[in-house]
Amino acid sequence: MPHKIQIRLASQRVNTSVSLNQRYPKIFTPGETITAQNEFMRGHGTYEDKGELKASVAGVREQVNNLISVRPLKSRYNGEIGDVIVGRITEVQQKRWKVDTNSRLDSALLLSSVNLPGGELRRRSVEDQHMMRQFLQEGDLISAEVQNVFSDGALSLHTRSLRYGKLGQGVLVKVFPSLVKRSKTHFHNLPIGASVILGNNGFIWICTSIINSEESVGGFIQNLEEVVPRQERETIGRIRNCIAALTQSKMMLYDTSILYAYEESLKYSVPELLIPEAMVDVAILTQHRLSMLEVA
Repeated sequence: MPHKIQIRLASQRVNTSVSLNQRYPKIFTPGETITAQNEFMRGHGTYEDKGELKASVAGVREQVNNLISVRPLKSRYNGEIGDVIVGRITEVQQKRWKVDTNSRLDSALLLSSVNLPGGELRRRSVEDQHMMRQFLQEGDLISAEVQNVFSDGALSLHTRSLRYGKLGQGVLVKVFPSLVKRSKTHFHNLPIGASVILGNNGFIWICTSIINSEESVGGFIQNLEEVVPRQERETIGRIRNCIAALTQSKMMLYDTSILYAYEESLKYSVPELLIPEAMVDVAILTQHRLSMLEVA
């Protein structure tokens, strides 16, 4: 069966405006006036011009007491201690790994900040340094937690918990860090047959359901030889396309929004979710359900 190829003119493009309804926050563009009142203080992403407070970046207005700032939609990740991240190993150095975490500088994962195979708590020896590439090598994906933030903004990571470690089979989705909602937990075992790690750095990991997190995530074990059933692969692909639909409409990503988007997308096939009309439809229906939940 030949695949359908859809070609659209520029005049037929679908409007993917983030303003799906009036409940969604207003997006300010650079130079747009935020307020003309003088009693407010200028925060990040703003500047003062002729007595008016204006936005210097495109983003959402945030206000704490009299301090007004604009949180940009597109920005590099600025880490905070305790953040859950998904990263990719870029280099193996002496006693440490360099990790791409979508920030301005590569993050550091020290050899002393990981659990060795078997969970042994001991001093790291020269032999451990020689075996670092057997634990983690270039290209490996990991989940970790931010342990410290250096003065230059670089991050120090650790995986001293069984829920952190090397990631096996799955799909990595990259979104704007500002769209990932901060919550108590960023590891979600969804009831639809898949697990999601929502990294604060904008890297989202989708994989099959994690039954025993201590065996499936922690440490350095990978299930690369395991055959993932077709139904589970389709579920992962559908979640990936749902996240892409929500991201296109600048909607916040968390377990409830992803689950609602998945349920609203069931009337489409997985490939059809890449069509702009379907993406907007799923985003609008998801936003409606979320607004109804807030009202209730």
